[in-house]
This record gives sequence, structure tokens and C-alpha cells, in this order.
Amino acid sequence: MKKKSSNMSELMQYAGKHKYLTYSSWALSVISAALALVPFVYIFFIIREVIQVAPNFSQATHIVFNGWMAVAFAIASIIVYFGALMCSHLSAFRIAGNMRKKTMQHISMLPIGFISEAGSGKVRRIVNESSRATETFLAHQLPDMAGAIATPIGMIVMLFLFDWRFGLISLVPVALGFLCMFKMAGPKMAEDMKLYNGALEDMNNQAVEYVRGIPVVKTFGQTVHSFKKFQGSIDNYYKFCVSYCKKCRAPMLWFTMLINSAFAFLIALALILAGGQAITQGVLLNFIFYVIFTPIITTALTKVMYMSENGMIVSDALERIHSILDLNPLPEVEIGRKPQDNCVEFENVTFRYANAASDALRGINLRINAGETVAFVGPSGGGKTTAAGLISRFWDVQEGAVKIGGVNVKDMKYEELMSNVSYVFQDSKLLKTSILENVRLSNPNASEEEVLLALHKAQCDDIIAKLPDGINTVIGTKGVYLSGGEQQRIAIARVMLKNAPIIVLDEATAFADPENEALVQKAFSELSKNRTVIMIAHRLTTVRDADRIFVLKDGQVESVGTHDQLIKSGSLYAKMWKDYQTSVSWRVSTKGTEIKIKGGVK
Repeated sequence: MKKKSSNMSELMQYAGKHKYLTYSSWALSVISAALALVPFVYIFFIIREVIQVAPNFSQATHIVFNGWMAVAFAIASIIVYFGALMCSHLSAFRIAGNMRKKTMQHISMLPIGFISEAGSGKVRRIVNESSRATETFLAHQLPDMAGAIATPIGMIVMLFLFDWRFGLISLVPVALGFLCMFKMAGPKMAEDMKLYNGALEDMNNQAVEYVRGIPVVKTFGQTVHSFKKFQGSIDNYYKFCVSYCKKCRAPMLWFTMLINSAFAFLIALALILAGGQAITQGVLLNFIFYVIFTPIITTALTKVMYMSENGMIVSDALERIHSILDLNPLPEVEIGRKPQDNCVEFENVTFRYANAASDALRGINLRINAGETVAFVGPSGGGKTTAAGLISRFWDVQEGAVKIGGVNVKDMKYEELMSNVSYVFQDSKLLKTSILENVRLSNPNASEEEVLLALHKAQCDDIIAKLPDGINTVIGTKGVYLSGGEQQRIAIARVMLKNAPIIVLDEATAFADPENEALVQKAFSELSKNRTVIMIAHRLTTVRDADRIFVLKDGQVESVGTHDQLIKSGSLYAKMWKDYQTSVSWRVSTKGTEIKIKGGVK
């Protein structure tokens, strides 16, 4: 990815007028750093006066004044630094918020298939964690960076102001510390930071997928090792972290020792200057001052070290944000065409997922008439869900055309396409808001009466009746949760309110219990009236009454017909039906400790 501007310039583009607060935070931080050095001058004055009047300490008349001046400048430094943080935080929050808004807005324009390909866990981490990294950088680290740059400049002036010999020897551990720092925070660290965030991102993504599979794990008594990808991502993250820590161990040890050893160099120089004789008052005075002053070097160098690391973190965060922002939405025509009816056609359609080794669909030709109810069935990986997704333009085909009402979906405006197609997923999601607002997502202008009618048609009356505040009950609060089948009926009500002429049902009863499944099927019957319906199903009893059944295998249409026609033809569907009937006839009976399986294949 080629960047047109520096990281800082890009961040300021998100700031708007708040960028002046960022600039103000730099200036205030520099002033604070300068003020923080002044107390050491007054401390030097106190030490000098005490040494000069010793042992007649009663003649030291300026100690109180110098002490209060040191305190005053220290307090002033704190107040100015607080102002710097106030400015930087206000700007950082605005920048992080605008970055998230822009990223989410761009995601909303990307094809829906992008989320399934990238992984929801990965996308969520990019949006949240990457913007959070820039927020921390701008709010805290950037003002500190300005102060950390100003502090060494002021220190160098002060180091050579009193005694250039002590000032020069104080810089020796600084130079050596910088060499060790470069070993840790040099160019190689930028690559290590990418690998670290990549491993963390992969682990986060796999964790989300693993949590979604917990019901399967609990059902079959499996362990985390059943999910090899998740276990592998944890192992990769662990190996990288251990390896990186070992690599930085020696440089970090030397860096810490050197930047804290300035006093040792000062002692050595003081002994050399004394030349075996009693140390002079001037040398002693300067020695004491530098012993007190040089610990600032440790703080300054530590900030500089973390500045380089944090800069790399921000650079990597922006690259990850760009991995989304640089993706192009599906091309859209300026003047879209409207479909003539709600029929669906596939004309020689070929589609392959990004980085896939083979086509998911190959040369598909089929037509679904307006008002017809059809089913896509077949073995896993046959292309059922892919074909249904192409109708809603989750992706664009590589060859051929998908048409609605005689119009290529590529020639329709996105809003027009979405108004014609509704998709009911097998795990429909509800937001943490009221039932009313959840249903209204498909039609924000709908009245409460229209929402209630949609809920009634979707067989949701029993759900609404048991909720404490009816349709105004907020899901997920005060113990209000819905089962999978109940959520599916709410999702169907949402689709009914949208009133699209084409409905795609992707294994929509997969997570419903028998009671809920019966109600869901009733809702489907109401939903299917005067609409074109495409059902994707593994449970073949749910599709036997379809007008036509398309059997997909290896990305191609293996056979087409009604349930009875396909059974008589002896096609793949007939074998699937036989296997399905055998599986549902299985039942387990126990006698004592003996378990017998009755029915099924022996």
C-alpha cells in the first residue's frame, strides 16, 4: 500500500478543527518540559549556598526563597502539562471517533460477503483496536513525545552550562543506551510489530468462531483441541511472544543498566579530577548537581524508546485500517434499471472466492419463475449458499449474469436491489434494542401498527405477550433473552415489514426447537404468499412441497424437478432422501447398561 501522506498528516485529516488542539498540546507539553527543568537550577542554588557558607549555615538566607521557587515551577509544569493532556484528549477522541465512523461507513458499502470472507472477529478488532491505538498515541504519547524531544535539548544546555566535563561524561551512557535501544526498536521491530498484531488478530478471529461453535463442543463433549485453527492460532501467538521476548531480553537489560549508570561515570570523573587529593568545592558542587540532575536522562530515554515503538504501533494500525478502506465497493451504475417482475435467472454463472483453488459455481443456468417456491439442496460445498448470496449480490460473478426480472443485478441501484430481495439467515441477529426497533430496521418509517401486524403474521404474539413491556421491551437487559426460534420469528417479522417480492431462506429453521419450528413454518407460509421464495435446506422434509428443487453438487446443477420427480429419477436427491429417512428413523433404547440402536443402517 502506498501512502500519500505521513501517519501524522493522515490522522490530522480525521481531526477537522480539533487538529489545533493537537498542535496546542505539543506547545504546552514543550513548555511543561522546560518548566520541569527549572527547579533543578534552584536546587543547585540551594546546594551551592549551603556548601559556600558551611559550617555557618545561619548565613544561608536564600534557601527558603529558592525552595519555594523550585516548588512553584514544578507546580506550574504540572498545570501546563494537565492543559496539554486536556487538549490532546479532546482531539484524540474526535479523531478515533471519526476514524471508526469512516471505517464503518465504508464497510456498509462493501459487499456483505466481505464480512464472511474476512471474519467478523478480524473486522471488529481492526475497527476497535486500531482506532484505539491511535487514540492512545494522540492523547498521551504524542504530547509526551514533544516533551521528550524538548527535554534532551534543555538537558544538553544545562549539562554544559555548569561543567562541560561532567556534562560530556553524562552523555556517554546516553550514547550507549541509544545503541541498545536501536537494537530493540530499529527497523526490524516494525516487521515484528506487524507479525505480533497479525498473530493477535488471527487468534481473536478464531476465538470468535470458536465461541460460536460452543454448542457443538458441549453437545459432543469435545475440547478446545477439536478446533485446530483456534488452538493453532494460540500456539502461534505464544511462540511469537516468547521468541520476541528472548530476542529483546539482552538489549533491554543493557539499556536499563546503562541509562541508570550515569552516576557511576560521574564518580569516576570526580575521582580523576581530584587526582588523589581532596576534592575542591567547585568540583564537589558540580558533582552533587549532576548526580541529582542526571536521573532525568533515564525518564527521557525511556520515553524516547517507547515513542519509536508507539509510532510503529500507529503505523501498523493505519495499515490495518487501510486494509479495509482500500477495498473497493462493488461497482454501481449511476442510473439503475428496475426489474419487470420478481423472477430470478442464472445465465452461465461462474464464481470463485478470492484465493480459492477452484470455482464455487461453474456454468450455472437456471430460472426461477415469479411467485415460485424453489429449494436449493445438495451436499455440503455444493454451492447452495453461494448461489443464493449472488442473488443479493454478496459478491459479483466472474462470468455470466444473475438477473432479477430480466435485469442484471449489476445494472440495478443497490437500494433497488435490497428493496427487491430479503434474506433470512440461519442465525439471524437481533440488536440490543427494543423489539419495535429491531423489526423497524427493515422499514424505519413504519408505524407501530404496521410493526404489530408484521409480528402477528410472523407468529410472534406469544413472544410479545410474555415480555414485560411488549414490543418496547429491550432485548438483552434485565434477563430478557429470546431462544433461537423466537429470534428467528422476530427476524421473519422484520422481513415481512420490508415486504420484498423475493425471499431467500438460508436454513432458517436450523436452530429452532420442534415447537418453534412449527411456528416458524407457519410464518414462512405467510411470508411466501405472492412472493418468489428460494429455500436452502439440509432438512429435506422442509422442501418436499417446493414447486421445484434444484440439486447442486460441485458447483453445478445436478438435477431439477419436484420431490416426486426426483425420487423416481433415482438421482442424487433420491439417495439423499433415502439417507435422510434412515437417519430420522434412528432411536436409542436402553435396557440396563446395554444400548441398542433401532432402525437405521446396521
